[in-house]
Amino acid sequence: MSKRDYYEILGVSKTASDGEMKSAFRKLAMVYHPDRNPGDKEAELKFKELNEAYQCLSDGQKRAAYDRFGHAAFSQGGGPGGPGFGNEFGDFMSDIFDNFFGDGRGAAGAGRGGRPTPGRERGADLRYNLEITLEEAFSGKTETITIPTAISCDTCSGTGAKPGSKPRPCTTCGGYGRVRAAQGFFAIERTCPNCHGRGEIVDDPCTTCSGAGRLTRERTLSINVPAGVDDGLRIRLAGEGESGQRGGPAGDLYVFLSIKPHTFFQRDGADLFCRVPISMVTAALSGDITVPVIDGTQTQVRIPAGTQTAKQFRIKGKGMPVLRSRDVGDLYIQVFVETPQSLTKRQRELLQEFDQSASDETHPESAGFFSKMRDFLGGLSGTARP
Repeated sequence: MSKRDYYEILGVSKTASDGEMKSAFRKLAMVYHPDRNPGDKEAELKFKELNEAYQCLSDGQKRAAYDRFGHAAFSQGGGPGGPGFGNEFGDFMSDIFDNFFGDGRGAAGAGRGGRPTPGRERGADLRYNLEITLEEAFSGKTETITIPTAISCDTCSGTGAKPGSKPRPCTTCGGYGRVRAAQGFFAIERTCPNCHGRGEIVDDPCTTCSGAGRLTRERTLSINVPAGVDDGLRIRLAGEGESGQRGGPAGDLYVFLSIKPHTFFQRDGADLFCRVPISMVTAALSGDITVPVIDGTQTQVRIPAGTQTAKQFRIKGKGMPVLRSRDVGDLYIQVFVETPQSLTKRQRELLQEFDQSASDETHPESAGFFSKMRDFLGGLSGTARP
């Protein structure tokens, strides 16, 4: 299958400036980034395609080759990240996105001319699963959690070097963290094999963190769970993930909510459903029943005479609040008629007397059903061959 034109992917003309391409890439990357489209394979492919196009067109030499030869300029290597790039293409894509959407300096920090400061790596994101009750989802709550995470070493201030010393710039890459190799009119950039992309060498490592610049410790955090949250909601706490390496920015903490099953209520969006048993007498003669409400109160429901199983009664405004809204759902009471059990002799006699005195008007649905069944079976008998 032929590859799409890189300019078409970015939505710019062939005369677009570097700034225009950068702006176009930023807008589209925000739309298709995997973090914004979890599990969406199509968005993931578009994001990779977008990064490949920007990688080529943001480099003057590669853009000149592409303008002259098109995709054929990279056909032997499988694209701009082909010959000599290997796994560094994924690192390159990450660097581009981090420089756009990090903390203003790029996820690794930025030096002069927008070049990333070597050695500073963004901390990893963390996940925490929090289970709450339906009542807590109704009213909201503040939850205190304890998580193990990597924090910056206080002894070396995150540098990884023993106090009184400091890391020295890597002589192989000049402190940049990446090295370049020319192949024809291409300039291939790779992670520095000496410092592994850090740009620094620690000759005298900190004894507290063994040169890592970070330590694993437990942290206690307070999480605000707003009223109206639903099962599976994700809460993002920016900067509460693992500390970055060597002064890099911290990652984020993602709290995934799950709601425990409730004794009485089933939830559907903002509406609640409660299944309530009623006696045969109440269903036949009418009466009032008391039902629970999610806010901890009770309310009464009037059951009209002749109520059948599965009849539903709506109580407006007694459901769940809608997240970040003033709207509130409704409570639906679904009744089912309970058949009497463990009858006494006298109770059985009374029911038998009632049954003998009952007419089609007493049980209209069953009378209608059996009448139609007789007509149906009679019609079949009339068409049967002798």
